[in-house]
Amino acid sequence: MTTPGALVAAARRVAPVIAEHADEGEQQRRLPAPTVQALVDADLMRMCVPACYGGPEATPMELVEAIEAVAQIDGAAGWCTMIASTTSSMSLFLPAQWAQQIYGDATTVTGGVYAPNGVAQADGDMWTVTGRWAWGSGTQHCRWITGGARTPDGAFHLMFMDAHDVTFHDTWHTVGMKGTGSLDFSVDAARVPFGCSVMPGLSRPTVDIPLAAFPNFSLLASGVAGVSLGIARRALDEIRDLAQGKRPLFSAKTLAQSSVVQAELARAEAGLQAARALLIGELNDAWNAVLAGGAVELERRTRIRLATVHAAETATKATEMAFTWAGGSSVYQNSPLERCWRDAHVATQHLMVSPRMYETLGRAMLGLDIDTVTL
Repeated sequence: MTTPGALVAAARRVAPVIAEHADEGEQQRRLPAPTVQALVDADLMRMCVPACYGGPEATPMELVEAIEAVAQIDGAAGWCTMIASTTSSMSLFLPAQWAQQIYGDATTVTGGVYAPNGVAQADGDMWTVTGRWAWGSGTQHCRWITGGARTPDGAFHLMFMDAHDVTFHDTWHTVGMKGTGSLDFSVDAARVPFGCSVMPGLSRPTVDIPLAAFPNFSLLASGVAGVSLGIARRALDEIRDLAQGKRPLFSAKTLAQSSVVQAELARAEAGLQAARALLIGELNDAWNAVLAGGAVELERRTRIRLATVHAAETATKATEMAFTWAGGSSVYQNSPLERCWRDAHVATQHLMVSPRMYETLGRAMLGLDIDTVTL
């Protein structure tokens, strides 16, 4: 395991590279090669790989904080860091032989899509997989690409497919998160060894470490929330800097001297810090339960997921505040606030932190039946 704070420190060290190439990523609609290389070199694209395979084996709190630090510099880079690192948690469930082969190489990046949009047929000791998936964030810089698939008996498998078998489709034309390269990808009769698939929720961990006992969807949702928190942190920092010198039209006062801006900034700052503290606190409590040999039961998972949805929502509101009170300056494409606003609203469209989750979580709190598979 890495020493506490090492991954966040690594994220800050590579911040200049990420910042330098952020505009290029927007134009290319994918992460530029120097950004990917910097993140790989910093071990930020496989934070959930266990130490036995040479990985960082991050705690859930470290995962969120490192993703947040990257997203503060560039939302797209933070998003791709989140996707790659949460996908790397599947190393905890792969047979050791394949986990070592895929993740033993520190330069390997994995990513893909959970949705079961593929079909798979058994053929000897291999699967033959065909399908097409949307939202393939960062897949163009991945060595192995995951995609959910159904077998004839209806079973769900997450397949690790060789990138050489994958076709990419130029579908990523969006309002925000442009640099994530979240395009469609497909395979046609790709051959996947049985050992290169897992059954989320059914496959048992193949390594005995605390991270393997932590709910996988809690990690994913927390990572998505970490992206939102980082974007909002950047937005509030930007409005604070801008406010020192900007005078709105027809005003003799700077934004910093405006009582309205003062109050709105204070409210946004309090909300963001409180939402972040709630998420980190819930993760820490659940992590301590795991370290003590316990399980993260449904009630605790529900609290984590509530904290993730709340964090994403609160972060987006903070970003909106900064964008609004910056006035006309924020609408130009060269404004960091313009990009923060766009990226923040795309991040909340992820199913893990969608406002629709409030209904599911509310039902759970009321003791009503819910589908707990993705909790």
